[in-house]
Amino acid sequence: ISLLSAILVIALMARILPPDAAAIMLDIKRGSWPITVQNILWLAFFVGLGELSLRWYSGRLEESQFDRDYLPLDEETVLRPGDDITPIYQKVRSSKYRNVCFLPRLIERCVLNFNLSQSVDQTNSLLNSSLELFLHELDLRYNMIRYITWLIPSLGFIGTVIGIMLALNYAGDRANVESPEMLYQVTERLGVAFSTTLVALVMAAILVFLQNLIQGKEETMLNRSGQ
Repeated sequence: ISLLSAILVIALMARILPPDAAAIMLDIKRGSWPITVQNILWLAFFVGLGELSLRWYSGRLEESQFDRDYLPLDEETVLRPGDDITPIYQKVRSSKYRNVCFLPRLIERCVLNFNLSQSVDQTNSLLNSSLELFLHELDLRYNMIRYITWLIPSLGFIGTVIGIMLALNYAGDRANVESPEMLYQVTERLGVAFSTTLVALVMAAILVFLQNLIQGKEETMLNRSGQ
């Protein structure tokens, strides 16, 4: 879906943007069009947005678990092994999110441990260690996003180097030395080359901003689950 969306956006921009803007955003004047560094940047950018949308959906799913009343919220309630704990365990086991979301996974682990050991200290220790493991698991889910936010600026710099190389090759061609348009052609190529880095940095900034917002939300949901 992300790749298809990127292709549609590229096609739409190619049709509606003015020539100068299309040259900056898409490098549409390149002879190899549509295979350009800018278009590859758009593909990577939309893949990153797709990954972030999955993480945002996961955060919403985690948030929805707090409305399922797995545990009594009355602070005066004291849970004891056996009859108090068994209904909670059965409710969690019947949930389709028991292997997906943090809250039911934490409850299932702690209930099993408490029923077996009947020790609050051991259960609390298990809770703390599980929270550390889940935090590490959550961090691993963002590996692809972190790679994409590194890849996009790298592609931008590669596009700039390619543009500078092509501009210098054009200027160094003896056939173009006497051409009255040589200076214009060289500066135009250099302008497009530097626009590649500009587009890449803006894309990376947007992805990093969204990543921090969404990852912060997921970590908040994990903290609420532990509480």
